[in-house]
Amino acid sequence: MKPMRISRREFLKKAGLVSAGIVGTALSLNYILSYRNILPVSNETTIDTALMKEAMFYERLKDNTLRCATCPNRCVIDDEKRGICWTRINIDEKIYSIVYGKPCAVHVDPIEKKPLFHFLTKSNAFSIATAGCCLRCDYCQNWQISQAKPEDIPEDTVRGIISQLESMAGISAQERDRLNPEDIAKFAGKLGCKSIAYTYTEPTIFYEYMYDTSRIAMNNEIKNLIVTCGYINEDPLNELCKYLDGGNVNLKGFSDEFYKKLTHGYLQPILDTMEILKERKKWFEITYLVIPGWSDDEQIDKFIKWVVDNLGVNYPIHFLRFSPAYKMKNVPPTPPEILEKARNNAIKEGINYVYIGNVPGSEGEHTYCPSCRKILIRRYGFIVIENNIINGGCKFCGKKIPGVWG
Repeated sequence: MKPMRISRREFLKKAGLVSAGIVGTALSLNYILSYRNILPVSNETTIDTALMKEAMFYERLKDNTLRCATCPNRCVIDDEKRGICWTRINIDEKIYSIVYGKPCAVHVDPIEKKPLFHFLTKSNAFSIATAGCCLRCDYCQNWQISQAKPEDIPEDTVRGIISQLESMAGISAQERDRLNPEDIAKFAGKLGCKSIAYTYTEPTIFYEYMYDTSRIAMNNEIKNLIVTCGYINEDPLNELCKYLDGGNVNLKGFSDEFYKKLTHGYLQPILDTMEILKERKKWFEITYLVIPGWSDDEQIDKFIKWVVDNLGVNYPIHFLRFSPAYKMKNVPPTPPEILEKARNNAIKEGINYVYIGNVPGSEGEHTYCPSCRKILIRRYGFIVIENNIINGGCKFCGKKIPGVWG
């Protein structure tokens, strides 16, 4: 069934047919300012009303407005308005997600692409995303979908994704325009994927979709991974951790000034996310995007020190090479020597697993044993050429290597 073009009044009337969710409490953060009424619902908005799902985390304010409590933006949303992510809407004093079951990108990726170098090496991850994001990164590589409104995605996108998946999995075709959590787990299993990765855009903005899928995936012995900017509140993250197996937290820089200028966000919530993941004993790796002239200065040393002091030395760090994109096409790619310097500094400070990303052929792509210094996993790009980790340890000296290996 194709999405309908309906009037706003009809849209609101039909919204009452959706199922209920859970109302959570907001995380009070003094350094976060609430956004308000970012986007109205236009008089003629193309939205598939059957895909709406009540948000799990929001609160009612004294003036009868609603505040989303999923991410640190804490958008205050009046009736018929949306938050900054474009995916959450206030209808009749409830906040709904309008991207539930409506992915705009689905791929089978090598786990190394996430990047995750210490998690089920050489396996595939069933990777999904919906439109929208809670940040506004000027250099986003996936800006076509992360900075898009859900209604900007072509109407036949989901049907095309389902058709392709059915063909790949050898499943008879069915005419439908919704990819439910049960479908995702089924396709992941049929296609031999050991994990489902919520990625490409920011998974926080399709939280309910990710959450329901994670529960079903866990019951089917499929791992759940979040590839995130880390911009999520404490309560939603703790709830998700019941079903989460691992992930990657993408740091954009290491100062509030950087975050405010280039992402319209703040640094502290991301640091909180990593500490919560550590407390909950969830495996995660960290990427740090090194942007020439923006995040290639003393921020790197501050980042390294923070990791050592707050997370320890065994969480892998990936220093990623910047490529010009979106609103920052005038900024040159990161010189490889800057990445090598960052990696060497991190190693000097005691961090055991430090990688260089987006530079195929770099020695920083390999995993080395911190004890005997031999190469444990040899890579070229996303391709694993050699794996010398046996039963979670070094083949040569027996040193246990942190991660999820089987």
